[in-house]
Amino acid sequence: MTEYGNIIKVRDDYKPTYFKKSSDVIEAESTISKNNQKVKFIPDPQSEAPWLNGSKEFNHKDLRSRIEPWLTALFQSEHLSLLAGAGITHAIHYIAVNASAAGMSKLDLETYGEEIDEAAKKSSEASGREEGNIEDQLRVANELLRGLEVLNDDKASALKEELEKGLQKFADSILKSEQGIATAQEHNRELAFNTLVTFLMSFASRTGVRDRLNIFTTNYDRLLETGAEIAGIHLIDRFIGSISPIFRSSRLDIDLHYNPPGIRGEPRYLEGVVRFSKLHGSIDWLQYGNDIRRLGLPFGASSVMPYLDVAGFPDMTAHKMMIFPNAAKDQETANYPYVELFRDLASAVCRPNSTLVTYGYSFGDEHINRVIRDMLTIPSTHLVIISFDDPLGRIMKLYDEWGRHSQISLLIGPELADIKNLTQYYLPKAAIDKTTSRMTELLKQRLPNVKEEKPSDVELDSIGPVMRSS
Repeated sequence: MTEYGNIIKVRDDYKPTYFKKSSDVIEAESTISKNNQKVKFIPDPQSEAPWLNGSKEFNHKDLRSRIEPWLTALFQSEHLSLLAGAGITHAIHYIAVNASAAGMSKLDLETYGEEIDEAAKKSSEASGREEGNIEDQLRVANELLRGLEVLNDDKASALKEELEKGLQKFADSILKSEQGIATAQEHNRELAFNTLVTFLMSFASRTGVRDRLNIFTTNYDRLLETGAEIAGIHLIDRFIGSISPIFRSSRLDIDLHYNPPGIRGEPRYLEGVVRFSKLHGSIDWLQYGNDIRRLGLPFGASSVMPYLDVAGFPDMTAHKMMIFPNAAKDQETANYPYVELFRDLASAVCRPNSTLVTYGYSFGDEHINRVIRDMLTIPSTHLVIISFDDPLGRIMKLYDEWGRHSQISLLIGPELADIKNLTQYYLPKAAIDKTTSRMTELLKQRLPNVKEEKPSDVELDSIGPVMRSS
């Protein structure tokens, strides 16, 4: 990334436009919402931006007029999917407590620790990451553990015990991030959840006649589930049951309908229904015998251990948690249930007239990138990448390698992807586009000679998370 740390490419842009905030404007943190209309941006002189019409500067209003209609059109594609990475958790956590959420730091392993770290580093470098994280360590350590168990090596039990303690520590760090949001000051907590609700409703507000929104996430926490619960969004996943839901392989086309009073005929689709998949598992997924079950773990619990004490399963430990690529038993378990979840991802996005939006995803998982690359081989598909930054240059590298520039839109940088700016200015309005259209037509009929007015700065500044999600 150059000093022009923001990148925009939408509509018919041939190349990305790099830009930065003008140094002539000093913006106070406490008055962001009032001063955003006065903030000026300047493009990189090397960028080609015909939409600027030769102008040397622009503002949020100019960006909104270019981005919001484009996203609104894309969000009405026949098939729409959202892939949320760790960036969404960090963004909401920062609003709530003014600090980043827990990262994926490596485990401190003593049993073959150096060998595991070395192999994890090679694995991460192959995926384009500088250093191995806990996922790379778990993948290597579990493969080593299975080998030691085959050889009846005495160190197998020691490594397994270290992995159990490490997974428990990692799960507690994820819960600490949830707890930080849940126990934040009331004003900050409400602002954080209002922003999350607005974000989700911008995607989920699709009419019942269209294919359901698909939400995929690589996160282990339950932030998206909690946000959907607050927003009144119905999540449909592969888990069946109420007391202790069980993961089912059967991919039935389950949906929610209702019968309007006084109307005969076919039931109508209920709005606000989303198909939801956690590609890397979750801290409340555990292996009970031969089944994968979802544990009743409250959002923001202080520790996972008290909830592992389940009658009938005396040997339940943190090593049973289904966190990708943790494998509690053998290769069959290692592939299940993740193979089912990635099949859902591929079948959802790799079809004509499909739009995939990524938010906070760093493109560090090659197995997911492969699916996205295959999706782009279908000419009618489109990829929208929204990311706060690209510190390793991985996003722009893949953008150049894939070569499908006309099928990719870019919104990279804090001025575009900061979740408060994103929900306030750029994401489509939730569920009121039909009302806006009817109002416009009515005004044209009453005042045929009056042109449609553009929203003023005051109107634009008044569009907030609460108003748009109501």
